[in-house]
Amino acid sequence: MASKSPTTIAEYIEAAPAEGRPHLRRLHALLKRVAPDAEEAIKWGTPFFVEPRFLFAFSAHKAHLNFTPTEAGLDPFREELQKHKTTKGMLHVPYTAELPEALICRIAEQRLQAVLARDDDAFW
Repeated sequence: MASKSPTTIAEYIEAAPAEGRPHLRRLHALLKRVAPDAEEAIKWGTPFFVEPRFLFAFSAHKAHLNFTPTEAGLDPFREELQKHKTTKGMLHVPYTAELPEALICRIAEQRLQAVLARDDDAFW
């Protein structure tokens, strides 16, 4: 019997690997604090924050999580991110590493301001 797909971020976190749940709960709380009015949704199986368009997302994997504020969201922080694994638009955090909370908050706050200012470069 197939398991039911999560429909809320809380369900998504509960379905994630046990070792990642503390990081995921903390990340969710940080993002919720930065963007308390953002809509939370599961889109394409991933937690999204939307205000009024895509702000950021995160995803759980076997041994790490990804925080996705877009390439434009990460670009101003590339120097600080050098000690972390990243892609163009994602910050990759192993569950065995400390969650870089202050950095994530700064990235999320800047991303929110860019989207609210309707900066066309902020979309992706």
